[in-house]
Amino acid sequence: MTEKEIINTTVNFVKITLKNAEGGHDWWHIERVWKNAVTIAKAEKANLYIVELAALLHDIADAKFNNDDEEIGPAKATQFLQSIQVPDKIIEQVENIIRHISFKGGNFTASFSSPELNVVQDADRLDALGAIGIARAFNYGGFKNREIYNPAIAPALAMTKESYKKSSAPTINHFYEKLLLLKSKMNTTTGRQMAEQRHVFMEAYLNQFYKEWEGEK
Repeated sequence: MTEKEIINTTVNFVKITLKNAEGGHDWWHIERVWKNAVTIAKAEKANLYIVELAALLHDIADAKFNNDDEEIGPAKATQFLQSIQVPDKIIEQVENIIRHISFKGGNFTASFSSPELNVVQDADRLDALGAIGIARAFNYGGFKNREIYNPAIAPALAMTKESYKKSSAPTINHFYEKLLLLKSKMNTTTGRQMAEQRHVFMEAYLNQFYKEWEGEK
């Protein structure tokens, strides 16, 4: 198959696999990340083929929906790519991107880096920002039956990877524990530029949220 045919085959595989996924991690999330990734990759001159495959497969089996198994996603992506005879050197790069893309509390040292990981990670983080990021946060909070906000529960600002995974805090806390941190963690110039307005929008949303919570005019 040509690279274009492989991309199209991957799109169909992801659509089928994520047909009944939670709304913040479904095909539409993948499509948005894919679009973001293409935009950033072209601007940053990264390998577009690797970026597209990794963006399409990055959440093929998200650990938080699979008993926190962080290997099931890379393994499933690898198995699929092998089945359509993608070269091993490409599969290895895609697998590494999927394994290392996650935020995981933000307080850890990455053991792998590449221009393509930088692109896909920024693209994924962009989908956690702005209007869509807010919608996804509350959708997942509802999925996990979390409180919207509880003034008595302060955000945890220095979580480890394990405490981040186990957190059941109100959704508003997630803004401070992850979403508002993402702008400063962007890897690429293009990603930082795209994140700026989305970050400002979230700050404005929080200001309005607290006014309404307190019954202010």
